[in-house]
Amino acid sequence: MATYVISDIHGEYELFIKLLEKIRFTSVDTLYVLGDVIDRGPHPIKALLKLMEMPNAVCLVGNHEVMALKCLKFLRQEITESSIEKIDEKLLDNLATWQYNGAETTISEFRRLDEETQLDVLDFMEDFLVYETLTIEGKNYLLVHGGLGNFSPEKDIEDYSLHDIVWERPDYGRQYFENTYLVTGHTPTQLIAENEKPGYIYREKNHIAIDCGACNPSGRLAAICLESGEETYVDKRVQKQREE
Repeated sequence: MATYVISDIHGEYELFIKLLEKIRFTSVDTLYVLGDVIDRGPHPIKALLKLMEMPNAVCLVGNHEVMALKCLKFLRQEITESSIEKIDEKLLDNLATWQYNGAETTISEFRRLDEETQLDVLDFMEDFLVYETLTIEGKNYLLVHGGLGNFSPEKDIEDYSLHDIVWERPDYGRQYFENTYLVTGHTPTQLIAENEKPGYIYREKNHIAIDCGACNPSGRLAAICLESGEETYVDKRVQKQREE
């Protein structure tokens, strides 16, 4: 039995499947997905549907799921004078922000689903966890999508807002906890100034940052096994070479 953590699939369904194959993921293993399954890549809903079939996969909410849930329920409605009248400034802002952040592929695939499956997908995303705490091999882990905005060592995890956890980014130059590893996605490791290996998992000061930019041409989808610390990567270049 092994515990794996991945993040920010961003619609890269083929990379996700290749990663599961590469780590030899089985029914006795557990997979934690730290949000942002959807948007940007070609098959976000297909990736969600795969996760829905996996009872040993645990999904945490990312900022892209937060945006999608606010908008997809509205987009399912029939466009009438009444529904148009219900569009307020906040909803318009949410729609614009989500569109700017790569909603097109999610909307396209979602609209091709039948009504029952659409509702199942929405219900599935609404059940995503906000955070998870684990103790494995005597080590403590706090799993979140983004970070701990407005961090204070006196705060309990329940004291952080959803925005603090899914939108904010950690200060990777600061060690937040002495005896707990903070595992995050959201910030591609290519953007961490302290990272000497951009595009690979960053592990310093009890941070484990695992978003390796899968949706970018030179990025990777990464997994870390919490029992062994082993890192596994797949990327589009290998996929393209195989196809050729």
